[in-house]
Amino acid sequence: MGFTKFIFHKLLGWKIKGSFLPEVKKAVIIVVPHTSWHDFYVGALTRRISKTEIHWVGKKELFKWPMGAYFRWMGGSPLDRTSGQNKVQAIAQLFKEKDEFRLTLAPEGTRKKVDTWKTGYYYIALESEVPIIPVSFDYKTKTVTINEPFQPSGDIEKDTPLLRAYYDGVVGKRPEYT
Repeated sequence: MGFTKFIFHKLLGWKIKGSFLPEVKKAVIIVVPHTSWHDFYVGALTRRISKTEIHWVGKKELFKWPMGAYFRWMGGSPLDRTSGQNKVQAIAQLFKEKDEFRLTLAPEGTRKKVDTWKTGYYYIALESEVPIIPVSFDYKTKTVTINEPFQPSGDIEKDTPLLRAYYDGVVGKRPEYT
């Protein structure tokens, strides 16, 4: 653990503001902005330092030999992304099957600039009856901010501006995509 903190804090110069509440065993974690592949290792180091199990889903083809075991160890779960599949239901089933499951998603759905977030994260949280935890990676200040859990009301039009407000002023690795 000391080595991970050394890399994250001393070599890379990052800090963490806030923490994951240990009593919140299931949640959808939304990370914004997602502008670069660098977000992966910032997230992996944050997860290790916070000593919190954090998961992700990926296309099932990623989980074949030889990398499948590694991706599962890194918190990954395979997802059938064939058209016609109800992905919200499939992910909600993962929440039901596990005692502890914190799913991280990028609501932008891409590393490019978008004006509108995809809504899957919201409906997954509703269907799974779990809170949404807003997390930001601010490359300008090199700060990972972990906010308090947000309980979706079921009114996405009302909740989206409240969630987006957590990210006001946050700058991604590629500022032009923020």
